[in-house]
Amino acid sequence: MARQELARFLRERRAALRPYELGLPADAPRRTPGLRREEVAELAHMSVDYYVRLEQARGPRPSARILEALAQALRLSPPERSHLFRLAGTSAPPPAAEAVRSVRPHVAQMLRR
Repeated sequence: MARQELARFLRERRAALRPYELGLPADAPRRTPGLRREEVAELAHMSVDYYVRLEQARGPRPSARILEALAQALRLSPPERSHLFRLAGTSAPPPAAEAVRSVRPHVAQMLRR
């Protein structure tokens, strides 16, 4: 696992997000751009301490579930998500399937009745 690279990637992605993009209040001035560590941890449903350890390259190897939660919290694109899993030394599970946007003809016919 590339701990230093993983830590740097998490910090860069956190700094790239803006609170208002995620529906978080952006009322108080911030010393650094982007989200606070506490906000990322809350969005990923993990402890702040664990997230801080990952960002400081002191954490254990994160599980696939933790990596998936971080990918969602940091709004990673599919290539960024794969990169996150690669940095953690874990093979990325396939991304969730997109919701089907079309209705099958027999279902549409049933709905019309």
